[in-house]
Amino acid sequence: MASYALLGLATLQGVNAWGVLGHATIAYIAQNYVTPQTASWAQGILNDTSSSYLASIASFADQFRSTAAGAWSAPLHFVDAEDNPPTTCNVNFTRDCGATGCVISAIANYTQRVGDGRLTADDINQALKFVVHFVGDVTQPLHDEAFEAGGNGIPVHFMGFNDNLHSDWDTFMPEELIGGDSLADAQSWANTLIAEIDTGSFASEAATWIAYDTIYDALTTATRWASDGNALVCTVVMPQGAAALTAMPDLFPGYYDAVIGTIELQIAKGGYRLGNWLNMIFEKTVARRSLTDEAEIADRVPESELDGHKFLPEPRAMSKAKMARAALGYGCNHQH
Repeated sequence: MASYALLGLATLQGVNAWGVLGHATIAYIAQNYVTPQTASWAQGILNDTSSSYLASIASFADQFRSTAAGAWSAPLHFVDAEDNPPTTCNVNFTRDCGATGCVISAIANYTQRVGDGRLTADDINQALKFVVHFVGDVTQPLHDEAFEAGGNGIPVHFMGFNDNLHSDWDTFMPEELIGGDSLADAQSWANTLIAEIDTGSFASEAATWIAYDTIYDALTTATRWASDGNALVCTVVMPQGAAALTAMPDLFPGYYDAVIGTIELQIAKGGYRLGNWLNMIFEKTVARRSLTDEAEIADRVPESELDGHKFLPEPRAMSKAKMARAALGYGCNHQH
């Protein structure tokens, strides 16, 4: 059984964070930075030795939550930071992660599950697909924000279309930059960003993106990633507030030109972090299981704790922001 499966929530549809293009690009970047051993492990789980083994499943979680069987997973794609942009931006896990889970708790939960050999092959397969997706989700600034349900409730105009700010960040601005959303488009974009990470404009800062990351405290690591994305809501996404964006005749080209570099930065961060995260999962859990050290075996998490409940905040009454999220649903009502 998938963890959190008892935490049924909505039958509401979900948005596709970063869209197919963004998630596949993040996955291709990660594939560049995983070790051969990590790659072989992931390919075995996915039963796919192709050059797109992570990219081809990067949007599985979005497809899954649109099904009746996967509706329970909808809250795991975001964390509703109840801050006050553009005046203040911050993430507080206890305050912001809903009782049914959020992207922070999901990263911690599925990181634990994918590295535990006691689960079924199907559960491990699902866990890897979720890790690949959620590490991407948490880098999208509006997936770390409660205001107007992460921007879904901010009507704007982009390239002559009426839509909302969230969908523009997820999908339409990245696709305007790249020109498509195929795996070939994602691979091309990934190659460009890999060059920037290795020797280009991101080379001097890439090490800071993974500094202090540890699978031994995945909640703290994922909260730091969410905080990093959330800070951009105040400084880049809506520095003058939502009303200023709604009043613009079109976000293109002025707003687009101002933010597209940040979108590329966040995609690069997501891929680099994901590659490093998968390496740590393999090296610190999977590879260590081959040891016969009894102390290592005794130190393993009890199987009864693999359902993910330990990563959830204490139950509490729904806040106004979370009631608003439930009322609006998890969909993007765009017209592209």
